[in-house]
Amino acid sequence: MKIATWNVNSINVRLEQMGDWLAKQKADVLCLQETKCVDENFPVEAIREMGYEAAFMGEKSYNGVAILSRSEMKDVQKNFPDDADDAPKRMIAATVNGVRIVNTYIPNGTELWTDKFDFKLDWLQRLRRYFDATCPKDSHVLLCGDFNVAPDEEDVWNVKNWEGKLHFTIPERAALYNVKQWGFTDVFRLKHGDVKEYSWWNYRMGAFPKNQGLRIDHIWTSKSLADKCTDCVIDKEPRGWERPSDHAPVLAEFEV
Repeated sequence: MKIATWNVNSINVRLEQMGDWLAKQKADVLCLQETKCVDENFPVEAIREMGYEAAFMGEKSYNGVAILSRSEMKDVQKNFPDDADDAPKRMIAATVNGVRIVNTYIPNGTELWTDKFDFKLDWLQRLRRYFDATCPKDSHVLLCGDFNVAPDEEDVWNVKNWEGKLHFTIPERAALYNVKQWGFTDVFRLKHGDVKEYSWWNYRMGAFPKNQGLRIDHIWTSKSLADKCTDCVIDKEPRGWERPSDHAPVLAEFEV
């Protein structure tokens, strides 16, 4: 079973690229973030023509998440159970072939030590409580998405340059670590150790050709699912395409 995550930075802008990538990689499930598309404009028919069904929720110019699956999706949940109807569209979950998949677009935080930064930290606390309340630790659980946090020094191209900056502050990393302590394994690190690879590169300053990036897109799993992981890769090729997303997809494969 192949499960992927990709911040596409507008699904309608990247629709053709996404179709090309799916045709090549043949992922069973693709989790999307930053779809930037209201529900009535979501390209359901185009995605069906690719061989996938979609569960989604979105907004016009920001946020938005979706899960595309070749197989039936069960128990779809949109946002946290206690979120208001007008809450930002940042989390969607579904069960596919016995795997509970939770797709997240964790808040950016925008600026340090502001209300939006506090919202990010609080959101991560809520995410941990969500897993505590809803997911047995001995089940197959997968958390993925754009985490907007680089957890470790190996996840930033220049530690000194990023020290204390948004995405790499101690409070953000601690809050994300608290989520991980639920019982998650970072399957990219499981398979590749401390290799320095990245999933996001700024559009400016030639960051991608210089490989000056961050690894902020992740696939984490419960132990039972991590034991079945055969590989996890960051596919940098789409980042080099014309008019790309600033993120690359991450793809993990499991013997389930």
